[in-house]
Amino acid sequence: MASKTIAEIVKSTLGPRGMDKMLLARYDRLIVTNDGATILDEMDVKHPAAKMMAELAKTQHQEVGDGTTTAVVTAAELLKKAEVLLDQNIHPTVIVHGFKMAVEQATKMLDELSVKVNLEDREVLKKIAITSMCGKGIEAAKDHFAEISIRAVKQAAEKRGDGYFVDIDDIQLVKRVGKSLNDTELIQGVIVNDRGVVNPEMPKYVRNAKVALIKFPLERALARQRPGYGGEITIRDPYQMKAFVGAESEIIQKIVDKIKKAGANVLMCGSRIDEKAQHILENLGIMAVQQVKDSTMEKLSRATRGKIVKDPMDITDKDLGSCGVVEERKFGNDKMVFVQECEEPKSVSIFIRAGLERLADEIERVLRDSISVIANVYMKDKIVAGGGAIEAELAKRVRKYARKVVGREQLAVEAFADALEAIPRTLCENAGLDPIDILVDLRASHEDKNGVWQGVDVFNGGIVDMMKKGVIEPLRVKELAIKSAVEAASVILRVDDVILAPESKPSKGTSHRAPG
Repeated sequence: MASKTIAEIVKSTLGPRGMDKMLLARYDRLIVTNDGATILDEMDVKHPAAKMMAELAKTQHQEVGDGTTTAVVTAAELLKKAEVLLDQNIHPTVIVHGFKMAVEQATKMLDELSVKVNLEDREVLKKIAITSMCGKGIEAAKDHFAEISIRAVKQAAEKRGDGYFVDIDDIQLVKRVGKSLNDTELIQGVIVNDRGVVNPEMPKYVRNAKVALIKFPLERALARQRPGYGGEITIRDPYQMKAFVGAESEIIQKIVDKIKKAGANVLMCGSRIDEKAQHILENLGIMAVQQVKDSTMEKLSRATRGKIVKDPMDITDKDLGSCGVVEERKFGNDKMVFVQECEEPKSVSIFIRAGLERLADEIERVLRDSISVIANVYMKDKIVAGGGAIEAELAKRVRKYARKVVGREQLAVEAFADALEAIPRTLCENAGLDPIDILVDLRASHEDKNGVWQGVDVFNGGIVDMMKKGVIEPLRVKELAIKSAVEAASVILRVDDVILAPESKPSKGTSHRAPG
């Protein structure tokens, strides 16, 4: 019941006609979204079975970035069908075994039904991206966002053997309120967030930048060069103090000269930059940014092709990265440094603009989903049709397979086939259509050998070819959604009792009894 309740909460968000949820999240943050992963992540779930469903959505989101609601709704439907079988005195292990047999066949069928996609076909990739955005309330800018997502993934994709690998973390998303959705842009480089130039007298704009990436503070190199490094110095004379300070200034000059000699005109430092060093850098016309995060330094390295150097005294011209422009921009009270116009960067940034903060948050989630589905296609270049088409076709084929299964497992396999139809049925309900009539038509259309991609047209009602309509999803997303749903349902089915452990050790003379 707890698991099914979780599914009922997110069920109404499925599809382009899905509704939004308003969440009062931690620290009184107000979130309006129909993203299943966000809803379940922000909910305060207490029941252990319900938590398992939330974890299912989290895993789906982390692995493929989309299909969270599909996975949760399918898992809940499997449990609902299993409940009927349990009432018929069919043992849970038999049901679980039947589900596993069914999902193995469904996975093979998915692979057979899927269509190979050409990664150079931008129109198909655009349709995949737009499908993931449907119902998110950003229809006016969906073409723009789809194009940005495709370009971003193409830049970040890394060739490995015969395929590609895409690390979503190489695509940085930065949002700022102001301007319109169509002003969202792809930056061929990295945005150093909320860290302006360290000294206001330094250059704010550098063209043909040579970027030095130094991880540790300049003070560490300075300390190594100081007289008495690793020991103690006793100063009893003011002239000795003056000589010590003078020697320190010479060392700072030596360190900065080393950076300048390497050819750098921009310095990104992972920690603080000494005030004396700032002054010398300013005089040499070097732009410097301090306290750059480790994750940002790695992105800068991948974007500019520069090497992260630990000790500035070891830096050479071969360690420097390069880019077309480095500039500081101001947005309200925030200053941000844009490292852009990099040549073939392997880390890029999307700068999100929107008129409202909540809209900017939603666009960030939309873009993350869009980027994820394109990345999934790059990593497994096969697609299937959406709109409940693939679920209806799988349900038909699994039912045929069930006739060959001997024993009570046959009932579980049939239950699995029925559970798959929860997706097209939910799409109908969310669109205000009659689910019974539509499902009857949908089953009839799939009996035709050319009706493989027939799905629910939620806008006009009726059944249409979803592949021709451009409602396309990555095979990888569907595969994981079905597998994860079966795994979650199987784990819950195997539990025959919930035992509440005491929060603390009982004191003498008292006892704790777990509820039956």
